[in-house]
Amino acid sequence: MLWAKRCVVAAHSLCGPLQVDRVRFRGDAGSTRNPGIRGAVLANALPKLVGAKACRCWYLPINLGVAATMGRHDLPSDYTDEELRDYMKAILADFHALERMLDEDRFETGVRRIGAEQEMFLIDRSGRAWCGADAMMKRLAHPQFTYELAQYNLECNLSPLVFGGDCLSKLETETRDLLHKARDAATELGGAIVISGILPTLRRSDLTLASMVQNPRYLALNNAMAQLRGGEFNFRIKGVDEFEMLHDNVMLESCNTSFQIHFQVGPSEFAKLYNVAQAITAPVLASAVNSPLLLGRRLWRETRVALFQQSVDSRSAVHQMRGRRPRVSFGDAWMRESVLEIFREDIARFRVMLAAEQDESPEAVLDRGGVPNLSALRLHNGTVYRWNRPCYGIGDGVPHLRIEARAFPAGPTVVDEVANAAFFFGLMSAVSNEFEDVSRVMQFDDAAGNFVAAARLGMQANLTWFHGKEYAAHELISDVLIPAARAGLEHQKLDSADIDRYLGIIGERVKRGRTGARWMLDSLTAMGDKGTKEQRMHALVRALVSRQQKGDPVHTWDLADTGEFDGWKESYLQVGQFMTTDLFTVHPEDVVDLAASLMDWRHIRHVPVEDNEGRLVGVVSHRSLLRLVGQGMRRSDRKPVAVKDIMRTNPVTVMPNTPTLEAIEKMREHKVGSLPVVEAGDRLVGIITERDLIRVAAMLFEKHLREASAE
Repeated sequence: MLWAKRCVVAAHSLCGPLQVDRVRFRGDAGSTRNPGIRGAVLANALPKLVGAKACRCWYLPINLGVAATMGRHDLPSDYTDEELRDYMKAILADFHALERMLDEDRFETGVRRIGAEQEMFLIDRSGRAWCGADAMMKRLAHPQFTYELAQYNLECNLSPLVFGGDCLSKLETETRDLLHKARDAATELGGAIVISGILPTLRRSDLTLASMVQNPRYLALNNAMAQLRGGEFNFRIKGVDEFEMLHDNVMLESCNTSFQIHFQVGPSEFAKLYNVAQAITAPVLASAVNSPLLLGRRLWRETRVALFQQSVDSRSAVHQMRGRRPRVSFGDAWMRESVLEIFREDIARFRVMLAAEQDESPEAVLDRGGVPNLSALRLHNGTVYRWNRPCYGIGDGVPHLRIEARAFPAGPTVVDEVANAAFFFGLMSAVSNEFEDVSRVMQFDDAAGNFVAAARLGMQANLTWFHGKEYAAHELISDVLIPAARAGLEHQKLDSADIDRYLGIIGERVKRGRTGARWMLDSLTAMGDKGTKEQRMHALVRALVSRQQKGDPVHTWDLADTGEFDGWKESYLQVGQFMTTDLFTVHPEDVVDLAASLMDWRHIRHVPVEDNEGRLVGVVSHRSLLRLVGQGMRRSDRKPVAVKDIMRTNPVTVMPNTPTLEAIEKMREHKVGSLPVVEAGDRLVGIITERDLIRVAAMLFEKHLREASAE
C-alpha cells in the first residue's frame, strides 16, 4: 500500500469537499473494489457530479472513505419531502460532528502533501468523441482509473506525494505512465485519448442523456437541477463569437476536463492557505488557459469557467433576478477563521437535492474514539461547486484537510500540467510565507475579478495584485510571480533541476505568448478557409494527439494544419458535418423583394423562411421568384408581395445526423436543390444544397487523385 497500503474512494472532483469513504482492496475481504462486479469497480461506476471515485491512489492518505453511499447504484432517483428533511437533519449532525473534531484537534497536522487528478477525452479515429468508457474500463482493469459523467471521458488519479524533493518529476512520470496505459488500451479498441480542456470536435448531438454513464444517480441529479430551475438550461457565452443555446440536461458539463491539484493543510492554517489559493488562482490560470473553443465557437480563453457555471446552474429565473449565488462560484468573501465557514454558508444557501442511506450517528462514532464518515455532509457539498474547495479525508484512522484547485484545464501536455502545478504550489508556499493574512493586501473583489479576467483573456488580461497594483498578466507572471514561486519551491526543498525545468516552461510560455488556447486560435487563423469548419476542428484534434504523444511543452509546438487531418471520408458521412450554418433567412411577413436581394447579394438559390422562434416554416426558391418576375413583380404599381404568398410550405428536410447518401436520395426523389436541416421541433440549424454536394465531391475526388498519384 502506498502510504501504509491505504487506498480510498474519493468523491468526484465535482463532489462536495467532505470526502470520507473508506475502501479496502488488494485481496481484502471487505473490499468495495471487487473486479467481479459487472466487470468493473463498483466505486468506479460512481457519478461525476455526486458519486464517489475509484480507489484513487493519490488520495491514499488524504482522502475519503466509505463507498456505502456514494458507490450505490440502487439509490432512488426521486425523494419525498420527508426524506429530504430527514437528510437535512443528517447533514446538520455531520456538521456538528466536524465542528467537534476541530475543537478536539483530531486532524492530522505537520504534513504537507500534494496530488492530482487527470481527466481525458476518448476519441475515435476521426477525432470525434467516442463513447468507449465501459470498454476502456474493462480493458484497463486498473484501480487508478475511473468513470466521468460522459461515456467519452475518463479520469486517472495520481498517488499522493510528500511536498519536497523530486515530488514534481514523480508526479509527471506517474501521469505519463497512466496516460500511456490509457492510450494503449484505446488503440487496441480502435480509438485514442486526448487531454484538452474542451474537445474542439464535440457536437450538440454528443450532449444527450444517451452519452451519459448509465448510473441512476446521474439522472437523479439531472432531474433535481431541472426541477429547481423550472425549465431548460440557458447558455450564453460571449467571446470573439457568441454561443447561445437552450439545453434540457446537464451534459454540457461533460465538455469540461481538468487537471485538478490537491494541497494538504492543517486545520489551524486552513483559512490562511485557502485565501492564498483564492488570490493566486487567477495568474496561474492566465498562464494555463487551454479551452478557447466550444461547439465551433471561439469564446473565452478558458471557456470551461463560464460553461461549468451555467451547466449546473439550478437557480430559477426569480432567484437569478434576486442575485442568488450560483452553485458554481469563486466565493463571496475571504475566509476568516475556519473551514466551517464554507459549510455553514453552503448549507444555508443551497437546498438538499439528493439523499442516501444514513451513516451511524457521527456523535456516537466520536464518543467511542472513532472517525465518522460524514457522508451526508459530503453528499450535500457534492452539489455545491467551488473553484477552490475544501476536502476531508481519513488515512490510518486520522482525518485530514486539503485544498483542491479545480480551475486548471487538462493539457496541452503532461509537462505543461505539472508546470502549472509547480507554479501553483510554489506560490502557495511563497505567499503564505510572506503574508500572514493575504486579505490585508488584496481586496476579495480584486481576486474574484482577476479570476474572471484570466478566464476570459488569459495572458492578455490585466490583473490587480497586492496593495492594489495593476499589471498586465504576462508582466505580473514573469516579473513578480515566477521568482516568488521559485523561492517558495526552494523553501520546501524541492530539487533544483525540477524547479528550473517546470518554472522555465512557464517562463517560456509567457515570453512567447503561447498558451494552449493561443496555439488553438492561432492554428485556426492559419488554416483560414481550408476545408470545412469541422475538418479544421478535426485537424486541430489530430495535431493535439500527435504532439501530446511527443510530450514537448506547448510553447514549442508548430501550428496545426489541415494537412494533418486524414479522416476525409469520415468528414462527410452525415449532413451535419458539412451543412451551412451561417444562414440568411427571411420571415413569412417579409417582402419578397428582400428574399430576391439576398439571393443576388449572397449568390444563393434558396432562402429558408423561419418564424420568430427559429422554426422552419417554408423555403423561397430562385425558381419561384423567376415565376413572380414573369408575372410583373417589378411593376411600380404592383403591391408588395409577402414571402408567405410564394414560399413552399412543408419543405423536405433532414436532420444533422441524416446520412449523406440518404440526403442525396431525397434530393433526387423530390427533385429539389436544397434541404433545410432541422432539429426537434423544426428548429432550423442549417441547410445543404446541390452546390455543397458538388464541393464535397470535388474535394474527395481531388484527395483520391492526389493519393493515387503519390502511390
